[in-house]
Amino acid sequence: MTAVGFIGAGNMGFAIIKGIAGSSLNDKVSMYAYDPKCEMLERLKPFGVTTCVSEKELIEKCDYVFLAVKPQQLDSVLETSGKSFTENKVIISICAGITAEYIQSKTVSGVKVVLVMPNTPLLLGEGASALSRNANVSDDEFDFVKNIFASCGKAAVVPQDKMKEIIAINGSSPAFIYLFAKAFVDYAESVGIGEDTAKELFSQSLVGSAKMMTDSGYTIDELIKMVSSPGGTTLAGLQELYDGKLTETVTNACESCTRRAYELSKQ
Repeated sequence: MTAVGFIGAGNMGFAIIKGIAGSSLNDKVSMYAYDPKCEMLERLKPFGVTTCVSEKELIEKCDYVFLAVKPQQLDSVLETSGKSFTENKVIISICAGITAEYIQSKTVSGVKVVLVMPNTPLLLGEGASALSRNANVSDDEFDFVKNIFASCGKAAVVPQDKMKEIIAINGSSPAFIYLFAKAFVDYAESVGIGEDTAKELFSQSLVGSAKMMTDSGYTIDELIKMVSSPGGTTLAGLQELYDGKLTETVTNACESCTRRAYELSKQ
């Protein structure tokens, strides 16, 4: 059995644990968790997770250790337990903007680090996770971590120097999509269509549109054209989005995400 531990049992740690428990990996791993909030650990009991009384105890027991905390909390965790890591441990960090070099500087020089940018749909097994690793991580170790995230959705490898840029694409984008969806639902309510009906139809439109992008074989530009009949309603609406510089606004949002990621890496 491979021992996998989680320092932090918030939404993301919980989602990953739930994903492992519901996958074929469950019979191959033993899971441990530590969180200063007892209520966070309580909800892990149905998944057979062993709770630890300290970060150091968890690190000693586990082969793979998830740093499932917010970036602003990472320094406190590493100050307390960073030197408990050894070169044979694999650290998996989901802390936005934090580099493998920084984690190495707070632990031991030869430590193995996998960086992951997951997203909240992991909670439903529909996550989109980007991964990279430092040179100390073996192919087998990296494959093991990839399989964990593949058990909760899709997992893709990106270059280590693009882990800040990818945040806007999959880590933060659900919030942008929710805001976009809210505008449609609010419009529906303003013209007398119920919220539940609007949400159901728009949500399915998102699911279907995503499937068209991944499975139809058409490019995004081709898909837009397929919906846009000359002189029709879609083109009239698209023109407003073009005039409102939607794509430019999205680019600005992505760039702001990336800037903040670089700021977090320096703090």
